[in-house]
Amino acid sequence: MIDFKKITTGLAFCSLMIGFSTNSLAQNARIKIDLDRKIGEVDKKIYGNFVEHLGRCVYGGIYDPGNPLSDENGFRLDVLEAVKGLNVSLTRYPGGNFVSNYNWKDGVGSKEDRPTRLELAWSRLESNQFGTNEFMDYAKLMNTEPYFAVNLGTGSILEAQQWVEYTNVESGPYYAELRKKHGYEKPHNIKYWSLGNEMDGPWQMGHLSAEDYAKKAREAGKLMKLTDPSIKLVAAGSSNFYPGANPMHWNRVVIDELKDVVDYLALHMYVGNVEDNYYAFVASPLVLEERTHLVKGMIDEAMTRANRKGKDPIYIAWDEYNIWYRWRSSETMSGDIALEERYNLEDALVIASFLNAFIRNADVVKIANMAQLVNVIAPIFTNEEGLFLQTIYHPLALFAQYAHGTALDVFVDSETYNTGDFALGLGEQRADLKNVPYLDVSATVNGDEVIINVVNRHKDKAITTDILAFEGEFSGDFEVFEVNGPDIKAMNDFGKTTVETKSKSLKGKGDKVTYAFPAHSYTMIRAKIK
Repeated sequence: MIDFKKITTGLAFCSLMIGFSTNSLAQNARIKIDLDRKIGEVDKKIYGNFVEHLGRCVYGGIYDPGNPLSDENGFRLDVLEAVKGLNVSLTRYPGGNFVSNYNWKDGVGSKEDRPTRLELAWSRLESNQFGTNEFMDYAKLMNTEPYFAVNLGTGSILEAQQWVEYTNVESGPYYAELRKKHGYEKPHNIKYWSLGNEMDGPWQMGHLSAEDYAKKAREAGKLMKLTDPSIKLVAAGSSNFYPGANPMHWNRVVIDELKDVVDYLALHMYVGNVEDNYYAFVASPLVLEERTHLVKGMIDEAMTRANRKGKDPIYIAWDEYNIWYRWRSSETMSGDIALEERYNLEDALVIASFLNAFIRNADVVKIANMAQLVNVIAPIFTNEEGLFLQTIYHPLALFAQYAHGTALDVFVDSETYNTGDFALGLGEQRADLKNVPYLDVSATVNGDEVIINVVNRHKDKAITTDILAFEGEFSGDFEVFEVNGPDIKAMNDFGKTTVETKSKSLKGKGDKVTYAFPAHSYTMIRAKIK
């Protein structure tokens, strides 16, 4: 353990000393990399995102007809370029709460004939000028895989089946032929389908009990699979963040009832620094990890009684996660401008720790979708004349570009702290975390390349750390990326970039390298072990 009160007068030399800081004259922390300690394959779908008809995510975000920055289809080209930098693997659409009162048929065909509807989830008018085919056109430009959610709130199981027919059947039945009449000769072949959204929440239109939801989801899934047997189904797990909820009961019932039907269970989590408690806030992703372990246990138990006929077990999809707490009043949660959080450095550290948690649980977490892509609790923020990249953009872009291959079970020896009781940020949820390490770490190996992701949660001190190769040696150039800023409240804005990614290349070799991780930082190290 590191004692930050004990300041030494020197440091032992090792095979490589990089990033040394005079603020870090404490006993070294340790990170041990053992290539044999494998957790599972990192699924690229954990680097997903989410597009919902909410606020300025679609209209004024990715789709802005008439704007000089948009192309002939109305797509904002500056936004598209920024989106491509995130390497978004899987994009969820069209909601979210929005989907529980959405009829997909309103958003296809001639735009002149599409109806304007009262959108009840977020209290606005929906023009339906952007729908299934517009999203698929945009998804191709993004180079992302689509992930659609069907309406199991006010919608019927027949509507869900017909949507699969429209998107996935090549020709013959009515809705496949209708798609062709709309100008799309080939099917979209959408593989991933969510059976509703947050159906456990009383705010959800068409809210159901766990038992009633499982019955409706089973029948919807049956019809959808009969239409296209190749699709993957995602059940709505607990959304967790309202007073009086019993999320574990919901998850247990849904897993048990749908254990032979679905491929994933969707979980949601939002956090926020509502009490201005920095150390508790940056530890909050550990609560997501704790819930992951609990649900994994439920899945493991249910799989002993399942009849999945050679299919994989049920996996977890964290298909909504982010920081959301500033814009939660009735004025900032509805209308054309909604949920427009502005993010700072401490928010970026929390996102990096969420991503670390997904990698540390790569054996069971196979999908994750940050909510959302543009303007609405988003890494990209626009106005009519341009955009800027929010602080949370940078860790997500780094992970999505480099952190692939096999997740490693990393040994970390770092000083710890206790949070005390704190609010997670939504509803009455509270947590009390003990022995939180200042260093939050994940690692992946892909061939001979090792990616080490480290969040230094310490607000004031760099932590000098020995990084040890259990077998083999580090060799060649080290590439180091750092996301940081002058203080934890540092933010970006139009024409002002305070938090960004900086990189440097270093040389060294041996079975131990030493690096001083700066205070309040996220660092990625690309190394080779041979």
